[in-house]
Amino acid sequence: MNLPKFLLADNSEFPEDIFILHTEYPRFLINLKDDEVEWFEDVEGENEQELANELEKLIEQAGNFYDSEMKKYE
Repeated sequence: MNLPKFLLADNSEFPEDIFILHTEYPRFLINLKDDEVEWFEDVEGENEQELANELEKLIEQAGNFYDSEMKKYE
């Protein structure tokens, strides 16, 4: 099965929160309400700065995904 790179998620126990799930390595869940990230895997790399830059890009992509999805509902 091919999964989309990002998925929108919500939960009735957290009605004010909006979650984005990243389904590829490194998998993570970000709460857009407070930008808290839960990593599902240990993320390690040889170059810490390069790794930090890549993770920052992924988190930015998650936010862009959300914005794009919300525009489709307007």
